[in-house]
Amino acid sequence: MDYYDVFNGDADGLCALHQLRLVEPREATLITGVKRDIALLQRVPVGHSSLVTVLDISLDRNRAALKALLDAGAQVDYFDHHHAGAIPRHPALRAHIDTAADVCTSVLVDRHLAGAQRIWAVVGAFGDNMDDVALKLAVTLDLQASQVAALQDLGQCLNYNAYGENQQDLFVPPEQLYRLLRQYSDPFEFIALAPELSVIRQGCRDDLALALRLEPHLACAGGRLFLLPDAPWSRRVYGAFGNALNRLAPVQAHAVLTPDGGGSYGVSVRAPLRDPRGADRLCAAFPGGGGRQAAAGIDRLAPQQLAQFVSAFERIFGRIG
Repeated sequence: MDYYDVFNGDADGLCALHQLRLVEPREATLITGVKRDIALLQRVPVGHSSLVTVLDISLDRNRAALKALLDAGAQVDYFDHHHAGAIPRHPALRAHIDTAADVCTSVLVDRHLAGAQRIWAVVGAFGDNMDDVALKLAVTLDLQASQVAALQDLGQCLNYNAYGENQQDLFVPPEQLYRLLRQYSDPFEFIALAPELSVIRQGCRDDLALALRLEPHLACAGGRLFLLPDAPWSRRVYGAFGNALNRLAPVQAHAVLTPDGGGSYGVSVRAPLRDPRGADRLCAAFPGGGGRQAAAGIDRLAPQQLAQFVSAFERIFGRIG
């Protein structure tokens, strides 16, 4: 039988798979990518004798490829917390899917393993910005405050490394990062011994310092909009930059637009922390846009739509401000 592990290259995907393979060791072909690269199942060869484990990628975005695999005789174990739509009923599909707001894929694997590698679920939850969930899990492990802080930093670094348009933008390719992780059952040993972690941590600081020097493209009463330059650091920092801007100015909304290398923009929008609404309404008005009231995005904003987006941002958040 052929084995495939298909996973998001962010902290949640990495830590979910790491937990699983610490308890259920298996040599498998790894299929992963940058954080936004979620149409991964189509890369799995369609064959009769395969077991495919999928972690932290939307079933809805991989529905056709999943059907093809199941129809060809593959067995599929699916762990995910994103929008799934209708879950197929098939005897070869074991779906562990929960879209609740306080669940990430690392938590789903933690449930499946009855907490056997919970410390890595803590790392994954911190990386997925679920601090409250991570802290609740950490309480069950009797950790010191300094240890919890170290796990939070690890999760954030693993997650930051997944941001980019392609793997050339990243500090460490996700497959390589997972192969490094799986050498350590103890995250504190990884923190102490893996030099790649220091590279990611310092890179994040340097990228954010560059971003914070930028002047806004638009500043209105209710928010600020930033156009980042076409550079690898821009494609890495947009999420962290948006979060930092919101912390610095919680009464304002923020939009960060990053060139994707093909002439369009990736868009990340954060509604004001003190009035978390409007981000979904703004982004849903454009093709490929959507998200939550507090945070939303657009996969590809065409350059000819830039002026329209700027006007919509000012109209929605100018009033809120």
